Amino acid sequence: MEIIDGTIATVDVSKHPVASIPESDLSLADIERSRSRPLQWSVYGVLVLIALIAPYWLGRTFAVNRTAWLVEHLSLLNVRGVAFVSWTVTLLAITGLGLMIVDVRKWLWRTVFVIGLAAEQFIAGLCLLRLNFWYSTYVVYGKSAGLANAANLGIIAAGFGLAVFAVLWVGLLVLVRKDSPLNVLTRSWASFIMFFVIELIALGIVLGALLNMF
Repeated sequence: MEIIDGTIATVDVSKHPVASIPESDLSLADIERSRSRPLQWSVYGVLVLIALIAPYWLGRTFAVNRTAWLVEHLSLLNVRGVAFVSWTVTLLAITGLGLMIVDVRKWLWRTVFVIGLAAEQFIAGLCLLRLNFWYSTYVVYGKSAGLANAANLGIIAAGFGLAVFAVLWVGLLVLVRKDSPLNVLTRSWASFIMFFVIELIALGIVLGALLNMF
C-alpha cells in the first residue's frame, strides 16, 4: 500500500523515487548467520539426546526390577488398546518432527517432538523393544508378554508407516512430472493427509491381523 498523487493505491512495485531500504554490505550468508541461534540448537540437541536415552533406560529398569508390579497392574489392559497407545505416542513424535521441519521457527513443534520421543522411548524400554523383542519379553514377562509385544508392534507399525510414506513421497518427487495432476500429492497438506492414511492402514494391519498371534 502506497500513497500516489494523494491517494492510497496497491502496487506490485514501489513507485517511490527514493529507496526505502538502506544500503548494506551484509551478504545473504551474513543475514542468515545473524538469524541462527547455535546455543539454542545445541541445548535442544542435548534435550533430544536425553529424551532418546534416559526414558528407554528408565523403562527398561522398571521392566527388570518391577516386573511383578507391572504384570499385576497392567494385566487388565487389552492388547489392542496397548498397541493403539504406543502407535499414537510414536505418531505424535513423528508428526512433531515433520512440523518442526516445515515450520522450524516455532518451538511448539520442537516441544511436541521431544515429549513424544521421550514417551515412545519409555514405552520401548518398558517393553524391551529390540530386533528380537519377543524373546526378551517372554523371558521377563512370561505369559504376560502379549501386552509388551503389542506395544512394540504399535511402535513398529508407526515406524513402518513413516518408511512407506517416505518412499512414496520421494518417488512422487522423482517420477511425477510438474504438469501431472498427481503432483498435488507433494504439497504440504496433501502430503500430511497421505501420511496419516498410510499410518492408519499400518495400525489397521496390526490391530486386525498381527495381534491375533498374542
